[in-house]
Amino acid sequence: MKPTTQSTDGTSFHDSVINCSLSTLKKVLGEPSYDANDGQDKVNFDWDMETSNGDVFTVYDWKEYRSLNENEMIEWHIGGMSRSVTEQAKREIREAIAKV
Repeated sequence: MKPTTQSTDGTSFHDSVINCSLSTLKKVLGEPSYDANDGQDKVNFDWDMETSNGDVFTVYDWKEYRSLNENEMIEWHIGGMSRSVTEQAKREIREAIAKV
């Protein structure tokens, strides 16, 4: 899993989520591609990533409509081109979190 330079256009939510803090996600995914954290939009943070086999995915908070605290537990959505991609991304994120 790594940040991607590929386009994430066309990714969508396929019911894959992960629960963790913003600080944990930053440790495993790096700095987000989008960081507004003002609660003014549907998304405060968004990461553009790719799985170990090169499939693109995104990770983002959805409709929190408030600033997020670094250490609170948040339900993060995982977007991809298919359910199999988002589930693979979820497995890779969980593996990375387990090592933190």
